[in-house]
Amino acid sequence: MKSIILAGGSGTRLWPLSREYFPKQFIKFKKLNKSLFQKTFERSLNLADGNLEDICIVTNEKYKFLILGQIEELGLNFPEKNILIEPVAKNTLPAIYYGIKHFKKSGEFNIAVFPSDHLIENEELLLETFLNSEELAKKYLLTFGITPNKPHTGYGYIKPGKKLENGNLVEEFKEKPDLKTAEEYINKCYLWNSGMFLLNSDIFENELKIHAPEIYEAFETENVEKTFESVPNISIDYGIMEKSKNVAVVPINITWNDLGSFDAFYDEFETDENKNITPVENICINSSGNLVNTSDKKIVSLIGIDDAIIVDTRDSLLICKKGQSEKVKDIVNILKSKKDERAELHKKVYRSWGIYEILEDSEIYKIKKITVLPGKKLSYQLHHHRSEHWVIVKGMAKVTVEGEEYFVRNGESTFVKSGLKHRLENPGKLPLEMIEIQIGEYFKEDDIIRFDDDWGRK
Repeated sequence: MKSIILAGGSGTRLWPLSREYFPKQFIKFKKLNKSLFQKTFERSLNLADGNLEDICIVTNEKYKFLILGQIEELGLNFPEKNILIEPVAKNTLPAIYYGIKHFKKSGEFNIAVFPSDHLIENEELLLETFLNSEELAKKYLLTFGITPNKPHTGYGYIKPGKKLENGNLVEEFKEKPDLKTAEEYINKCYLWNSGMFLLNSDIFENELKIHAPEIYEAFETENVEKTFESVPNISIDYGIMEKSKNVAVVPINITWNDLGSFDAFYDEFETDENKNITPVENICINSSGNLVNTSDKKIVSLIGIDDAIIVDTRDSLLICKKGQSEKVKDIVNILKSKKDERAELHKKVYRSWGIYEILEDSEIYKIKKITVLPGKKLSYQLHHHRSEHWVIVKGMAKVTVEGEEYFVRNGESTFVKSGLKHRLENPGKLPLEMIEIQIGEYFKEDDIIRFDDDWGRK
């Protein structure tokens, strides 16, 4: 079975843990030891019987190398051509059809569609349900409905109708309800709308022609930029599923959570005897129902605090009342309106070649810890407004300055003046770690002039 993984979301409701350049699907939660994206990829790989060519990932340019790096961590060499880059984010319907068009030359097929940021347990039951639904998918567009374990106001609902094989005809889709309405839906055996689909390529294309012809026609051109300029911003639910009479839902009783807000963590992560989710070293006195998450090894102490969400990173602190975390996205919008980089970037930034972490930042200098992965190298570049002093703390670096190559070993350092073309490379088998001290008066990314880059960056 083929799969499309939708991996373009920015996860604004989990700020400051999630940032635009490193959203929630790539965060490695302790509970999983892998990212949500990696778990989704493994799920797709199982459906594809290990065939990497039967998986495509729809994302944007910012996440391309994050995706390749996280798949590489799984010990796999994923074909780069199967990462489909959206020039502009236009919601799930154009993204899904982009993936289907990618595979269309192989004839009619069934294709599973997975968001990349959902937490799912009972993986074997999920995969078994998808495989058992292949025959039904040849007659209907299939969505999967989660059997609710409580009334939830953060999810959409599906009303099942007439019985069909291992599913039901969809009678109606429902928007996110208030609590009283959610309780009514539970009593009437409605299902949570999971956002996972099993689509037959021919049936999907026929329904697209009927209900969203402007999207079908936009994809007739092979110019991806032109296509995404013209298509509307619309979800598959609004564009097709809620309009078509040819949609079925397959119920599935699994542990599922879209981790759409910090409030959702209370359903999935382990609490202590006072219903706090917090590392054991933290001290909570007369405090209950709190979520405490810190990025640094610091002790957080609470006294007389109930039902709070506290998320502390190196550059941002969120304190929020439980039940209000859906509004975190509003903070991100305010930061973006102020052009504040903290909406987009952590102090730790992931790149195609490794990681850098900002340790100190001032008007005249910046200090970074840089890790370069084995066999990787930075672009051949220069800066007009800063010089750089590199101190190697682990491994050996191959340095090129104005065409001259030399090696810098553990405990040694080198200095690169502003205006000189330079490159850093890790020729070894282990990660290279170094401290970079930038000195100057301007440190933004647009002072990087690239002359050669393995990753195709401009």
